[in-house]
Amino acid sequence: MATREELAVIKAARAGESRAQLALGRRYLNGGSGLPRSKGTAFYWLRRAAQQGVDDAWMIIGRNITYEQVKELSPPREAAVWYEKAFEAGVPQAGLIFARLVLDNTSEFDSNTHARAIAALSLLASRDDHEAQWLLAQQMQRHGQPMLPGAAAASPAYEDKLMLEAARAGIEEAQYAVLDKAWQQGDEASFARGAQRVTQRLLARHANAVAQLEKDGQIHGAVQLSDEEATLLLRYGQWRLRGASPDPDELQILFELAAMGGNAQACLELGLLCAKIDRQGERIFMEHGLANFKKALHWLERAGEAGVAQGWHALARIYSRSIYSQRNLQVAQHYLEKAAQAGLVEAQCELAQVCWRHRRDDPLNDVKALYWWQQAAAQGEPTAQAALDAFAAQPDAQGWALQAQALLTDKLRNSSPFLSARIELAATFGLTKPEALLIDIKAADYGHCLVVDICAHHARSKRRLIAVQTDAQRATLNRVSRLFGDVDCGFDGLEGNYRQRQYRLRTTFPGLG
Repeated sequence: MATREELAVIKAARAGESRAQLALGRRYLNGGSGLPRSKGTAFYWLRRAAQQGVDDAWMIIGRNITYEQVKELSPPREAAVWYEKAFEAGVPQAGLIFARLVLDNTSEFDSNTHARAIAALSLLASRDDHEAQWLLAQQMQRHGQPMLPGAAAASPAYEDKLMLEAARAGIEEAQYAVLDKAWQQGDEASFARGAQRVTQRLLARHANAVAQLEKDGQIHGAVQLSDEEATLLLRYGQWRLRGASPDPDELQILFELAAMGGNAQACLELGLLCAKIDRQGERIFMEHGLANFKKALHWLERAGEAGVAQGWHALARIYSRSIYSQRNLQVAQHYLEKAAQAGLVEAQCELAQVCWRHRRDDPLNDVKALYWWQQAAAQGEPTAQAALDAFAAQPDAQGWALQAQALLTDKLRNSSPFLSARIELAATFGLTKPEALLIDIKAADYGHCLVVDICAHHARSKRRLIAVQTDAQRATLNRVSRLFGDVDCGFDGLEGNYRQRQYRLRTTFPGLG
């Protein structure tokens, strides 16, 4: 319970007396004498004193109120002023908080304030303040150099130096950033040296989960990991997997912790490890017991659902393997299609081959095969492009259509629009005369290809596919399709039967033969 003296101070503070507000803020900051310790309440009264120009108020704020506390209690523009003043008055930690308030809320400050924040960080970094070194390195990564008006550009070596010093001082974010940079640059030796220490610390931090894995083969309950921690465990496991004599038990711990922490790539690696296959589907670790397909399927499905297409592809491989007791080729193709739809080139090529091999089982399988070859070729796959070349349009193969197209006039286009459109289509896609006259435009257009099938009316012809590969081809096909949109292309339609179409072609273009 507050004493009479304290009640008098509270009354004066509520009345707006600045010195009473300062005194009350101090008392709530330290607690005791009937008043509880409360930094939130302390800040409230110190803020009111600071707003009235009491210098000691912002000095106390700069020394005692952390960044995490002040960002919840005050607008950044207001608080930044007090912390900058405290820093200029000799409170080092206030400079760090001032910089964070400005840099984390850039849109609320002008360029001069931003420059002062960077200057404060630079000064603190030069005094071996490791948090300032890390924040300054982050700013250099995000915004490049120079960051100070009129300053010369800092070298990448200086950025690396700041990051390394912060990491060596034990700032975890800096350690993860250093390891990430080593991994991205392919410096596996540096990555391995640093990652081993950090990984051991993570494993010790999650000792209960590791113990469950070693005892039951799985983790019960959730594992709280940041994205950086989960990524590090994954990468360290991948590095160990590529090394000499990898230990599958150690790999399972690393991958399962990362997977439980929400890393989708770790789900893939764990699923492959449980199935005892690598990314190419080759068997591994066979001397370490049987594969656990049930667990593998669970993690591979989670990887696929998280957007890792290799997870679906691995599931397709498992369901197609004869050693798997639940082998099911239909399920395998279902997962292969999911991998292809997710953009995995290997799955697209494999699915195209499967559809092509079974083209006689379904009349649309060849259409599907061509589609997936096109998708893979669009991603630069040379084997898919080679397969696609066999379906390319050959505009010069049928000289008759090019000759007829050259003779088309506006008068002919208006008097014989359907014949003109068929000639234009034949010139673009290299159709023969029977194909041009008999093709059902609406049924032939599959978007990515043109299916030319007139076998029902011309026995000597063969069904064939022509890939639509250019914008000009697509535009021609769209234009012709719109013309025939509401027209019966059959013999009962406006164009008549085959003989009537041939006669119209011969009489309109007598020189074609």
